[in-house]
Amino acid sequence: MSSIWSTPSRSPLHRELLRFSSSLEADQQLFAFDIAGSLAHVRGLRAAGLITQGQLSQLERGLRHAAKILDASTLSEDEDIHSAVERVLGESDPDAAARLQTGRSRNDQVALDLRLFCRHSAPMLIRRLLGLIDALADQARAHADWPMPGYTHLQRAQPVPLGLHLLAHAEALLRDAVRVLHAYESADVMPLGAGALAGSTLPLQREVVARELGFSRLARNSMDAVSDRDFILDLLYACLTIGLHLSRLGEDLVLWSTAEFGFLRLRDEIATGSSLMPQKKNPDIAELVRGRSGRALGALVQLATVLKGLPLTYNRDLQEDKTALFGGLNNAVECLDAMTLVVERLRFNRERLADAVSDPDLLATDSAEKLVAEGLPFRQAYIEVGEAVRAGKHTPPWDARESLKRRRLQVRAQARALAREAAALGRWAASHPPPLPL
Repeated sequence: MSSIWSTPSRSPLHRELLRFSSSLEADQQLFAFDIAGSLAHVRGLRAAGLITQGQLSQLERGLRHAAKILDASTLSEDEDIHSAVERVLGESDPDAAARLQTGRSRNDQVALDLRLFCRHSAPMLIRRLLGLIDALADQARAHADWPMPGYTHLQRAQPVPLGLHLLAHAEALLRDAVRVLHAYESADVMPLGAGALAGSTLPLQREVVARELGFSRLARNSMDAVSDRDFILDLLYACLTIGLHLSRLGEDLVLWSTAEFGFLRLRDEIATGSSLMPQKKNPDIAELVRGRSGRALGALVQLATVLKGLPLTYNRDLQEDKTALFGGLNNAVECLDAMTLVVERLRFNRERLADAVSDPDLLATDSAEKLVAEGLPFRQAYIEVGEAVRAGKHTPPWDARESLKRRRLQVRAQARALAREAAALGRWAASHPPPLPL
């Protein structure tokens, strides 16, 4: 392994330390974005009159060639993706390679690559979220009028429609999608031109580069531009809340599939057996999703820990941003895909749900509210119904199904409203991010 960033005035870094400091294993995922950023950069150089049209054509041809070579070769001898691109370019056109870094540092270059990656990933993550939201909404519509117990403190509280419970999980995931959208907006700032930290004396055309890459804003402060990783924190926070909400959904599915609840009959394709007990059917996928929420928290804490004590501006500690970002994002995608497959295949036990909601004391609040409607003060009605419950003499004014009707818990109307909001996010995701100049 060698570094093209070494200078003749000093000895190279020890080979093992160079290997230790390499980020290539992590940042290979950035190579398409590095090429796209370089193409936009050289077009900006041409607009600034810093290279000729012929040199621009050379650089464009060389960078596209590098993209093909890098896509098909091992990069184990390179220090990072930036040096790999320049090395391959130099092998075919040394003059073009010598001009590539004009007005640019690896500090603002990697900041650009990461912002492009986050912008590219956010719409993809929203589409994954919408897939699970749609699956939950479909199940909610199919079970819109199935009564089940709602719980507080994990104790049966009041009747609710099964569809309402499923839509509650969908609403949480819809908020996650909005968080991802905000993370996209946070990443939509063009940092190139900041140089190592102090900008450049060259007449760089930053607006041209931003337009090529579809950025809506330019980073104002060059020192902040190279050290800012808040946009990654924003995306990882969205991944964290996705993990938390998937974990809560997984917990419900685990509980509901137990013999004690019996609300779910697990189909073979979403359950596993036991290596010892022939009768067992385990909700392993829901348990794994529940467990893997810890990875999301770990990724966010990992990056926050790196950032919390860094002085301005760029420090090599920031190289750890990639493992946190890629790990947190990949975990969120895999868990969403797995849970979508599970939710699409859920099969509920209507009889057990009906039996669980048959306890008349679940309608104690309905009884109190009926007395209030007849003119009794609420606290007095509360006491009277409570005494009847304790004496075993409580008789509700209606059954669970009528309770749901009176409460106007319109699951299908909620599902339609959810679908409208999800569709708007889906249209946004379908049109973003802007195409890369490859």
